[in-house]
Amino acid sequence: MSVKIRLKRFGTTKRPFFRIVVVDSRSPRDGRTLEEVGFYHPIEVEEKQIKVKEDRVKEWIQKGARPSDTVKRLLNRIQFRVK
Repeated sequence: MSVKIRLKRFGTTKRPFFRIVVVDSRSPRDGRTLEEVGFYHPIEVEEKQIKVKEDRVKEWIQKGARPSDTVKRLLNRIQFRVK
């Protein structure tokens, strides 16, 4: 089973809210998740946009989970370096 760290969309039209989740790579975007490890709210002020459980993300990456390009960019924005 290949595991990904990616975004799951919530919110209404033009008011998006995303959860950063760990999922099986074959599941749909808003499908069943293994764990929720943070959120991204693009409409909020800069310091409240991203919140991540860094210890859980590190653990999933060590287990072999691969972050999507968007999640990798968000993690790098909060100085959480992803290879």
